[in-house]
Amino acid sequence: MKVKSRKVAIIGSGMVGSSCAYSMINQSICDEIMMVDRTYDRALAQALDLSHCMDFTHTRTKVYAGSYADCGPMDVIIITAGANPKSGQTRLDLLENAVAITREIVTPIIKSGFDGVFVIAANPVDIVTYMVRQISGFPRHKVIGTGTSIDSSRLKTLLSDVFSIDPRSVNGYAMGEHGESQFVAWSHVTIGGKPILHILSQHRERFQDLDLTDIARKTKDAGWEIFTRKGSTHFGIGSALAFITRSILNDDHKIIAVSAVLNGEYGQSDICIGVPAIIGSDGIKEIVELNLNEEETSLFNASCDIIRSNIAGLAEA
Repeated sequence: MKVKSRKVAIIGSGMVGSSCAYSMINQSICDEIMMVDRTYDRALAQALDLSHCMDFTHTRTKVYAGSYADCGPMDVIIITAGANPKSGQTRLDLLENAVAITREIVTPIIKSGFDGVFVIAANPVDIVTYMVRQISGFPRHKVIGTGTSIDSSRLKTLLSDVFSIDPRSVNGYAMGEHGESQFVAWSHVTIGGKPILHILSQHRERFQDLDLTDIARKTKDAGWEIFTRKGSTHFGIGSALAFITRSILNDDHKIIAVSAVLNGEYGQSDICIGVPAIIGSDGIKEIVELNLNEEETSLFNASCDIIRSNIAGLAEA
């Protein structure tokens, strides 16, 4: 009996791309990983290094180097290649270079006959995801950005320290731009199923020093705190990419905060931004519309305005 192989291509063999591949190998997420890079030798070196993990893993993942022309048979293509920020820059400062790189990547991939799902991590991820959709012409459900998945994970980690619990017992999302205008939807954050706002009101003395505004700030700034100390963030986002890819290949229907193109959801259209969505074999199965309160709705709309203005600036350039 012939079994269909689950194939993933990772575009960009740097720290994020290699961390993603390493995470997928150790979790046995797919059968094949093709590493692609502007410099073939770099992709080949990473593929060889990663292939030497196999003796220490539960299953064998075939890892090799390839090119854009080889992307046709892939089920998922992960794009990590992009510009790196310099000191003092925001993710949006990378926009001009990122769009040029994105066009250079996506056009030959489409020519290869690829018809799977794109997963994007390159920053500014919301706009790059939007551009991938525009360039590819793919339906919106087949183009997914990592969005605020990593920010939501950082939020859960921070709260797990406060409440001395496993991060997986925290449910909630950072939403909006993966950047400066993101926000935490506190009205939907729960600890073991109990709303955090109820917990704080019932135990005022116990948690009197907990500042939710400070937690939201630390969530937003966590990536920069890492970046300024070691020059990159890659383990967390690599794991987020693996997590999203696993939900696609296994049709897990996981709800993950991703960059998704909206078409009326949250009162917004023709914009790509971080929202919770159900991820399955076809990509985004459904966008989950949370009942945001008035303040959260205002923050969400403001974040959309920032992303939209930057997209408009690209059209005018």
